[in-house]
Amino acid sequence: MSRAPEGAAAPRPVPGPDGPLPLSVFIIAHNEVDRIGATLRAVRGLTDDLVVVDSGSTDGTQALAESLGARVLHHSWPGYGPQKRFAEEQCRHVWLLNLDADEVVPPELAREIRGLWAAGEPRRPAWRIGIAEIFPGEGRPHPFAYTLTPVRLYRKDKGRYAASPVHDRVALEPGVKPGRLRGVIHHFSVRSLGDQLDKLNRYSDQQADDLESRGVVIPTWRVFVELPGNFLKAYLGRRHFVRGTYGFLTAMNYAISRHLRVAKHVERRRVAAARQDRVDPPDPTF
Repeated sequence: MSRAPEGAAAPRPVPGPDGPLPLSVFIIAHNEVDRIGATLRAVRGLTDDLVVVDSGSTDGTQALAESLGARVLHHSWPGYGPQKRFAEEQCRHVWLLNLDADEVVPPELAREIRGLWAAGEPRRPAWRIGIAEIFPGEGRPHPFAYTLTPVRLYRKDKGRYAASPVHDRVALEPGVKPGRLRGVIHHFSVRSLGDQLDKLNRYSDQQADDLESRGVVIPTWRVFVELPGNFLKAYLGRRHFVRGTYGFLTAMNYAISRHLRVAKHVERRRVAAARQDRVDPPDPTF
């Protein structure tokens, strides 16, 4: 039997058709006991390193995740990007798949991911995956629904989550060109319209904090156009109109949340200016 030349790298073993891939799957979570079970069950056959980073759930999320084979770690909430960077650092493999706790990998996408390793190492170091929302009352994504396509499968030596507290995106190394998978992640993001609005309201607080920390000033006139402009963005641009009445309602929620981001930012500037006026009253001699 012939031997590899001395000093040559040994060929990497090809994973079996049903065994775990050389891939870590990581998820950040907080009070997701009603959704994270489906997320974990869909991917636990792909990996021997299933990582859940929890920021203090009180509903049993941690116990459920552990019962489904996840390695659960606590990390207090520092923002979206920093939390995902922390999770990346806990993963054992260089290849990472990131999911949110309300996202499910359907069987056809799981087979496509497994197929990337059919001949060894995937041919690209990063892959974009479509994410399609499934609203309450729907069984599958609408065929004409708007789909985001972020990088979610990648080598951590070729990309890491950016440190932004409000934007969770993978920043790739210069020159890295991601591929695109055909399958889509099923995103069960809306528990109810009320829950969605609560979540978006909290997120708008974080966005206002981020604007303030970066010294960004949004002009006041934007408060008059944010709501109608973002309703049209969601209803027409993101094709919520194909989802009927519920699409109209979710587009309204999105528009309200974008309006709140700017409204809170303008309010903070107004309060800060009034506070400064009290500290530095005008000189009465002028």
